[in-house]
Amino acid sequence: MNVLDKMDTTKLMNVNSNQEKVQKEISRLSQKKRKDMTSRERVRLLQLKLYLKAKQEKEYKFYVLYDKLFQPYVLEVAYQRVKAKNGKPGIDKQTFEDVEKYGRSKFLQELGEELRKRTYRPQAVKRVMIEKENGGERPLGIPTIRDRVAQTACKLVIEPTWEADFDESSYGFRPKRSAKDAITAIRVNLQRGKHAVYDADLSKYFDTIPHDKLEIALKERIADARVLHLIKQWLKAPVVEQDGSYTGGKGSKQGTPQGGVISPLLANIYMNLLDRIVNKPEGYFSNRGITMIRYADDFILMSNSIGPDAIQKVHDYLARMGLIINPDKSKLVNATDSSFDFLGFTFRYGRSIFSKQGRFWSVTPKSQSLKKIRQKINIRLKQIGHYRAEQVVHELNPIIRGWMNYYKIEKVSQTQVSFKKLEDYLRQRLNRYYNRKSQRKSRLFRHQAFDLLVKEYGLIKPYRTSGLRPVNTLR
Repeated sequence: MNVLDKMDTTKLMNVNSNQEKVQKEISRLSQKKRKDMTSRERVRLLQLKLYLKAKQEKEYKFYVLYDKLFQPYVLEVAYQRVKAKNGKPGIDKQTFEDVEKYGRSKFLQELGEELRKRTYRPQAVKRVMIEKENGGERPLGIPTIRDRVAQTACKLVIEPTWEADFDESSYGFRPKRSAKDAITAIRVNLQRGKHAVYDADLSKYFDTIPHDKLEIALKERIADARVLHLIKQWLKAPVVEQDGSYTGGKGSKQGTPQGGVISPLLANIYMNLLDRIVNKPEGYFSNRGITMIRYADDFILMSNSIGPDAIQKVHDYLARMGLIINPDKSKLVNATDSSFDFLGFTFRYGRSIFSKQGRFWSVTPKSQSLKKIRQKINIRLKQIGHYRAEQVVHELNPIIRGWMNYYKIEKVSQTQVSFKKLEDYLRQRLNRYYNRKSQRKSRLFRHQAFDLLVKEYGLIKPYRTSGLRPVNTLR
């Protein structure tokens, strides 16, 4: 048995093992009486059954899904998930406080009735612009809370049917998968000798997904016309720009708003077409040892060598899908000679300054990401003014912890240098912050503010610590 046969056998064993685990979980949940099950358990049982059905029957199409969207337990879980993210209000300015004051049960019951009677119509999406790491801006669509709950309910039901089909090379916006898994996979491939890396950049992917082609992809699994019609309504919902003008609407033929709950799933469903082509066993790319690693619309190709013909084939497939590669931001590199960036990390084949073991694969945060976290801290300190010390720590810790959590990947990323730079900045910035408070008395004035905040108030100390220790500050 050769290496490829062993890999295929292992993959098959993992698939079978996963299905056995799903079946056991279904059996465990099914033993409970319905009245004793929580809403989350009922949703989980539904999702497991849908996933197992799709996994066991590759060609199966689901004809009856819509009636599950407006079930009270599905809507309850959908609302919990939307509320947990505590997003901003949409065009109707309704907040979660407004919903709770109105009555959550009444709110969900009315939404459920609209879905059941098929009188539900999505409202316009509010568009805001958020700053990109490279200095540009990215449009973000904010649906109303009502529409976010409806989209989440739909996602809860249809996502398992697609999870059974999605390729292992896809890591973005999927359950139990993250950017850390994608970064780990890249490093493993580099260690295996796949040093030729084609870093592709799609131009405005979410804004250019063709509705007609996306519908064809959706119909591979979903045969329930009511669900397809509901998704089409969200795709064609008008967008309110910052100047108050309306764009999109019924005449729109492409795009799904970034910020919509359902949008990442739809984006994955559409890009799954490319996943299948590139990763097809005994296909053009597989025969050339080319592997794809994708996170939403960001993807790279990796192999021992990648010729221009392979790159052109990818471009041709994307063109047929109605998508465009940005040639200015896409590049082919030999990773042993040139560094490359992906998902906020820089990959470099460098020499160790700590040992004489030669060169190794270094995975570190991008320099721009360190600059961005500094700017975020600086802006927050300007906003909080004369907060008490424990309040300052309460504001800064989530920012620091979130950044460190993202970039700290055990046995993969080298972060201590970046964490040291972050700590040096915090020390300098906080000392300056308190030394300027001469107009108000503060016990940290003209003291080593950073060290005192760490010692007495639980400020996260990035360098040579996990940065994730419990913090006894404001809750």
